[in-house]
Amino acid sequence: MAAAAKVKTTVQELPESRVRVEAEVPAQEVQRSLAEAAGRLGRDLRMPGFRKGKVPAPVVIQRIGRDAVLDDAVRTSLGRWYVDAIDAAGIHPVGEPDVDLGDLPAEGQPLSFSIEIGVRPTATLGDISSFEVPRREPAAGDEQIDEQIERLRQQLGRLDTVERPAENGDFVVIDFKGSIEDSADPAQRDYFPGGEGRDHLLELGGGQFIPGFEEGLVGASAGEERVVEVTFPEEYGSAPHLAGKPAQFEVTVNEVKAKQLPELDDDFATEAGGFDSLAELREDIAKRMRETEERQIEAEFREAALDAVVAQATVEIPDSLVEARARELWDQMLHSLSHRGITKDAYLRIAQKSEEELLEEARPDAEQALRREAVLAAVIEAEGIEPSDGDILDALQQSAAQEGTKPEKLRKRLEQSGRLDDLKNDLAQRRAVELLAERATPIDPARAAAREKIILPGQ
Repeated sequence: MAAAAKVKTTVQELPESRVRVEAEVPAQEVQRSLAEAAGRLGRDLRMPGFRKGKVPAPVVIQRIGRDAVLDDAVRTSLGRWYVDAIDAAGIHPVGEPDVDLGDLPAEGQPLSFSIEIGVRPTATLGDISSFEVPRREPAAGDEQIDEQIERLRQQLGRLDTVERPAENGDFVVIDFKGSIEDSADPAQRDYFPGGEGRDHLLELGGGQFIPGFEEGLVGASAGEERVVEVTFPEEYGSAPHLAGKPAQFEVTVNEVKAKQLPELDDDFATEAGGFDSLAELREDIAKRMRETEERQIEAEFREAALDAVVAQATVEIPDSLVEARARELWDQMLHSLSHRGITKDAYLRIAQKSEEELLEEARPDAEQALRREAVLAAVIEAEGIEPSDGDILDALQQSAAQEGTKPEKLRKRLEQSGRLDDLKNDLAQRRAVELLAERATPIDPARAAAREKIILPGQ
């Protein structure tokens, strides 16, 4: 029987990569949560002889009733006890749990509950002592360097006012005011919020405004007034009430500006990066691009090494587990989108797909993620990978420096909060990927592709 700080557990394996965890919360922990709940409930309780918020826990329990207070305590603490039970059981859950809470315990008795949940599948590894993985060579050449230099020219270009009609690629300084038809009286216009601006600098052809707006200003001169007619896109997340509606923008062109780009000479190199010559600037750009691409190639190679081992491993993954992981990936994406102010309904409108369709599309990634996790766990076990205290402190160096503390203190905080095992597992997985990349023999991608096309006799 495994034991966490507060919860004892036993684990029963079930079919299709699921387990049942029987958990028991000790009586003293139940009593402590009961007292805390009584304290919370007593803050708003008024009783003769006691000041508000100062009613003792035993009196609160007697007044409200033990079952009612205990019910509040369990509702408040069950999430924490669930995490303790999962940690104590040493499992890696996948998907949503089915939690079965038994009867509330009598005084002095422990609380029992059970959890049924999917868990990370197990993998049987193939030969990981030596294998071949395609690895490409850096490909950055003069064309990519020229593109980077052109971006620098655009950044350093200056805008000069010109006395001619605006052309595509020019900038215009405009005042504008947008309106749509009045729903009650089509002869009237409704000016909508956010549709007005003054002295706005707009690049014609830059795609900053809705389609048709910038095109409607090509050929305009300074001082000219135009009415630009556009239609908002059918999917317009920033203002859904305008989606698909025709609109008019009353525009006054204040100035027309053309971008003047610097000459490609040594003066440009000095201004762009403090170099003495254009050749030195190109050499520096080439070096930085090569370093960036080499880091990307290394990351691709490490992932390919892992996937090569995954392809040779045996991992049984039931559909229910793939579905659960796809749902997890979907929920994680929605959480990330919410921080950017994008709701689920807005995203579905943008994607023009149903939630069920997107979940189905996520299944291949979900299945591969489960296979990778299973294989990494098997590699960690087979190779006896376990991060040392030095590894942990090294990994915490940067975070500790940012927080103005010592790695040892940060490690202690993680241990006290129960998050140290997560860090250890992350470090172990990184080391497992590194080990596989070290054992992989890099081969030319064209050679690897040619091998895949070879059809052996009998296949």
